[in-house]
Amino acid sequence: MKQWLCTAVGVIGGAAAWAFGGWDAALAALTICMSVDYISGSIVALVFHNSSKTASGAYNSAYGLKGLSKKCLMLLFVMVAVQMDKLTGSAYIRDAVCIGFCSNEVLSIIENLGLAGIPMPQAMARALEQLQKK
Repeated sequence: MKQWLCTAVGVIGGAAAWAFGGWDAALAALTICMSVDYISGSIVALVFHNSSKTASGAYNSAYGLKGLSKKCLMLLFVMVAVQMDKLTGSAYIRDAVCIGFCSNEVLSIIENLGLAGIPMPQAMARALEQLQKK
């Protein structure tokens, strides 16, 4: 049983590593940013009842599922970028996609920190407002 389980985990892990182009700093940063964004958004809704997604500000599982679905779609796009790198013989499309998604996740994390009442420098708050308008 133990050998079967280890083999299954190895096969799944190997397939995931192949699909995402390997585990490197870009993919690690993206998964960390995605996780921190989801957790911080959930904390804002569950603890502070200040979510911008619902009228009451409270947690709504439908919005949580929607957020996870978006993150899954982002990871699927990373897989497409890996294939584009292979097709073009390049090694930067996947990294550019990861960096772009990381940037978006960091903006969302900063927004969550503001919704949680954590003070931030005025310049950062203004920059965030400008980016949200665009």
